[in-house]
Amino acid sequence: MFGRRKDKTGAGPRTTGQDLELANSYEPKEAAVDGHKHRFNHNGHKVTKGIHPDGESGRRGIHPHHFLRISARSTSKISMIVNVLWPFVPAAIAVRYAHPEAHVWIFALNYIAMVPAANLIGFAGQELARKLPKVFGVLLETFLGGIVEIVLFMVLLRKNNDDPADEEHYNNFIPVIRAAILGSILANVLLCMGFCFFAGGLRREEQDFDAVISEVGSGLLMTAGFGLMIPAAFFTSLSGSTSVDLTAESLTDKVLTVSRVTAVILFIAFFLYVWFQMRTHHSIYDSVLEKDEERDHDRHKDLRKAKLTLTECIFALVISIACVCLHAVFLVEEIEYIVLEQGVSDSFMGLILVPLVEKAAEHLTAVDEAWDNQMNFALAHVLGATIQTALFNGPLVVIVGWGLGKAMDLNFEIFNAVILILAIIVAGNFLRDGKSNYLEGALCILIYIIIAVASFQYPNPREGSAGTSEVDPATGEGGAAEKLRFLM
Repeated sequence: MFGRRKDKTGAGPRTTGQDLELANSYEPKEAAVDGHKHRFNHNGHKVTKGIHPDGESGRRGIHPHHFLRISARSTSKISMIVNVLWPFVPAAIAVRYAHPEAHVWIFALNYIAMVPAANLIGFAGQELARKLPKVFGVLLETFLGGIVEIVLFMVLLRKNNDDPADEEHYNNFIPVIRAAILGSILANVLLCMGFCFFAGGLRREEQDFDAVISEVGSGLLMTAGFGLMIPAAFFTSLSGSTSVDLTAESLTDKVLTVSRVTAVILFIAFFLYVWFQMRTHHSIYDSVLEKDEERDHDRHKDLRKAKLTLTECIFALVISIACVCLHAVFLVEEIEYIVLEQGVSDSFMGLILVPLVEKAAEHLTAVDEAWDNQMNFALAHVLGATIQTALFNGPLVVIVGWGLGKAMDLNFEIFNAVILILAIIVAGNFLRDGKSNYLEGALCILIYIIIAVASFQYPNPREGSAGTSEVDPATGEGGAAEKLRFLM
C-alpha cells in the first residue's frame, strides 16, 4: 500500500496510457453468445445474474490454489504483511492445550492470532461487497468487520459471573464490556480516522469528502453518545442524593431499566439509519461513492486483480469467524489473570487492548482507501463501524444480557464517559469543514495516545462507583458522589 512509486511532482503513482485506457473501459459490455445476450466485465468474464461486474471472478465453486493465492495477496501490501501472522493461529491453540498454566503466553498468542483472522474477515467481506450494489456492499462489509467485536462481547458476557457467593467461578467482565464499547468508538473516531487523515495527507495537500457522509455520521455519533451517557448520568445524579429515598438495590434496578430501554431505542435508531441509507436516500450515497471510485488512483489495478468466487467468500468467512470465536474464548479466559495478577486495569483492557484487536481489519481497509484518495469510502467505513458499535453492538449486548438474566447495563465510569463525549466533539469539529490534512490526523492520533496512557494508569473502581452497583443510600459513600467530592 505504501510502496507505490510516485512521480516527481508527488501527485501519486505513475499512470501509463494503457492504464488510463483500462481505467476508462471498466463498464460492462454486452455480446451475443449462442444467440443469447450476455454481459461481460472489464476482464472479459461473463457476468453472473445478480453479481456486480466489478466483483465477477469468472469462476465457480472453490479452487484451492486460486483461493490461497488471492487470499494471501489480500487488498493491500499492509494487509498482505498481516497474513504473515497466520502461524500464530495454530501456535496459540497448541499452547492453550499444551501449557494451560502459561497465562501470559496464551493471552499474547491469541491476541496476535486474532489479527490475521480478523484481516481475512475484512478481505472476504470486501470481496463479497464487490459483488453487491455499492451502498448495500459497504453496509455489509462494515457489519462483517464488526463480527469480531460482537463475538468478543458475547463471549465476555457468557463468561460473566458476578455472583459474589460463587467465589470459585466469580468473573465480573461487565466493566470490561462497557469499557470496550466506548473503546471501540474511540479507536474508530480518533485512531482510525486519524490514520486515514494522516495517510491521505502524506500524498496530497488536502483531501475533501462529501457532507452527506460527514454530517449524517457526526450527527448520529452525537445522538448515540448522548443516549449511551444517560444511564451513567442517571446513576451519578441519584447515588449521592439526599432528596430521594432509594436503596442500593432499587437504584441498581432503575439504572438497569433505563439501560435496557435506551438499548431498545438505540436499536430503532440504527435500523432507521440503515433504512435511510438503503431505501430513501440510497441514490445520494450511490453517487457519492461512485465519484470516489473515479478518484481511486489504483482502480484500474484493482479491477484487473483476480477475485474470489461467491462460494470462496463464504468459505473464507466461515473459516475466519470460526478462528475468531476460538481465539476470543481463549483470550477471555485469561483476562482475569492479566487484570488481577499483571496489574492491567479494566479501563486499559476495555478501552485500548480489546478494541485494537477487534478493529484491526476495518482500520487497515479504511487507511488503504484514504491512501488511494477514496476519503468518502474511508469515512463510510470509519463512521459506519462507529455507528454500528454505538447503535447496534452495544445495545445488542445489553439486550442479550437481559435475555440471559445478566445485569448488563450502560452505567459507564465517569472517566470513560467524559472521554467519549470529548472525542465525539473533537471528531465532529474535524469533519465539519469537509476537508482533511495530515495535521488533523496527527492530532487525533496524539489524543488517542494520551487517552491510552491515562487509561493504563487508571485504577479499577471500587464496588459502588459509577460502573458498579453497590451504594450506601444514606451517605452516598462508595458512589459517584464520593468521587465528585474528592475531585472538588
